[in-house]
Amino acid sequence: MFTTLLIANRGEIACRVAATARRLGIRTIAVYSDADAGAKHVVSCDAAVHIGASAARDSYLKSETILQAALAHGAQAIHPGYGFLSENADFANACAKAGISFVGPPASAIAAMGSKSASKTLMEKAGVPLVPGYHGDNQDPDFLKQQADVIGYPVMIKASAGGGGKGMRVVASAEDFASALASCKRESASSFDDDRVLIERYVQKPRHIEIQVFADSHGNAVYLFERDCSVQRRHQKVIEEAPAPGMTEERRRAMGEAAVAAARAVNYVGAGTVEFIVEPSGRFYFMEMNTRLQVEHPVTEMITGLDLVEWQLRVASGEALPLTQEQLTRCGHSIEARIYAENPDKNFLPSVGTLAYLALPPHTAFSNADIRVDGGVRMGDTISPFYDPMIAKLIVWGADRDQARARMVQALAQTQVVGVHTNVGFLTRLMTDQAFAAGDLDTGLIEQQRATLLPAPASASHEALALSVAALLLCETAAVSDDDPWARTDGWRLNGLYQRAFSWVDQEGARSCVLHRQGIDQVLEIDGERYAFGWRTAKSGNAVKNHSTGKDDNTTKDDNTPALYIELTLGHLAVTGTVVRRGERFDVFSSGVMTSLVLKDPLKHAADGQAEHSGGLTAPMPGKVIAVHVAVGDKVKRGQALLVMEAMKMEHTIAAPGEGTVKELLYGVGDQVGEGAALITLE
Repeated sequence: MFTTLLIANRGEIACRVAATARRLGIRTIAVYSDADAGAKHVVSCDAAVHIGASAARDSYLKSETILQAALAHGAQAIHPGYGFLSENADFANACAKAGISFVGPPASAIAAMGSKSASKTLMEKAGVPLVPGYHGDNQDPDFLKQQADVIGYPVMIKASAGGGGKGMRVVASAEDFASALASCKRESASSFDDDRVLIERYVQKPRHIEIQVFADSHGNAVYLFERDCSVQRRHQKVIEEAPAPGMTEERRRAMGEAAVAAARAVNYVGAGTVEFIVEPSGRFYFMEMNTRLQVEHPVTEMITGLDLVEWQLRVASGEALPLTQEQLTRCGHSIEARIYAENPDKNFLPSVGTLAYLALPPHTAFSNADIRVDGGVRMGDTISPFYDPMIAKLIVWGADRDQARARMVQALAQTQVVGVHTNVGFLTRLMTDQAFAAGDLDTGLIEQQRATLLPAPASASHEALALSVAALLLCETAAVSDDDPWARTDGWRLNGLYQRAFSWVDQEGARSCVLHRQGIDQVLEIDGERYAFGWRTAKSGNAVKNHSTGKDDNTTKDDNTPALYIELTLGHLAVTGTVVRRGERFDVFSSGVMTSLVLKDPLKHAADGQAEHSGGLTAPMPGKVIAVHVAVGDKVKRGQALLVMEAMKMEHTIAAPGEGTVKELLYGVGDQVGEGAALITLE
């Protein structure tokens, strides 16, 4: 076994590899870019090496720099994680020449499976079922159209060197083929520096099922059952589960043996995934082989009780596979949901910004538990535009699929993120969707269920408004001693009625609440309805403990949790929730729903006569630039309007804090801006 390992990756996979290596007594070395200088994976390792600027091409894709770091620090092996250099045959070759073990397959296997066209030719020779199509070298557009006509529409055009849903188009008719091909080739050339494509019959109502395979250098190869990855958007996986719903033992064995045959055809070593497209009839066809560990590997670990990263390290050090095919068993059902910083309401547009608040459900870091979280960020970290916007992977286990699904709903309700848009609400609706619950899965499920999975924004509930009122009152009274009634700011009166109006803005517009107090009795009026009202606060946040190590899981960088956990009565209802306040914005988490409200405080803006954010040249919240009133070189005066942002259906004017000259405009009209982002530079 190795004594020193360099991890050529970042985020949750780097943290995961570091934890497994630590358990095996292996020293670990992290690499990091400028953007990741304070990242979680850096502090998770025993040492760290800076490798370049923030962009991946200037850091995590610099194979020579990473190899030099490994040699300089005496690393015996490099674990590439997934993405970046994990499927780079040249890098694997360079490691071998330098005498460093590459924790992955040999370069020849990566090269063989790196081209979709070439790999399909190999699979055809190995007897692995293929989707009818053309996978040859002739890339003449007229010839490709002839092949599509012969195959029959609809067809799928795929980038030969592609992945991640890029360079893929479904073509419904011959008239659309030419434009779709041109678009596909442009995207493929841009993404992979290779515009070659293949044409396949488009399978109707397909399922995406993949087989986890493992092979060693002693000639042993096994399959560790299947994962269903059918729930996708834009050809990218959203939910993964194991085992696949409705899978028979006969089909599982047939697909597993086909996957092992695929691995043996390229003399594979290490962890890999053979992906299949499956028709409703059960017929399956080879799609591609990912020559690395997959993002969704934890669901396999949860049902097998195995650590696949440990298997990788043992195989890479020359050991034989720990178990034979006959010794492999599975138990229960596991589901993984990827928590992304993205906005499902805007076609899943990635969201960048600072994680002002992050709370995750109580969990362990590895298998043998009901809930597991694999994460690579902490509260206070920034989701940048340079890398994949994944926040964490939420993995649950249940005795059966229904129990696993129920636990996922519960875990999602305990996942609270403020500072960026997330897909948590979308995932919750997906878990409770009738088709998903019934196991009626195919790759078009999200589009088919779009109306229910992506509903129009709803008005804030009375419970959310009440929690916001309670949070505001608690903030106002936090620094005041209860011993001095004359210093209190909560509306206390010796005699008489106290009444106070609160104005909020939610997704639908203005909302109002009125608090009525007579002595110790309080009534909260919302939309004309009156409720008896009372509240108390307790410590906020989900206590996160890594039960594998017994140490804190470092979900936050510090203990200054900017949140209030509130328990209140609203009429006959008992309501609990967490409220995160950031200036005039209140983010409320209750009953698994997040609601964002903005407080309209007329006194705060009285001096301006309008609701504008003056004095700051940063975005007060995530939003869109809808107007820019100045140009570079303009001289401005204090209070002059510089630009206007739209957020929460309100316009926010950014005004000059003093006299100066516009040096730089960092955003233009139509740009999406994250909270806290610098907008304009004044000189």
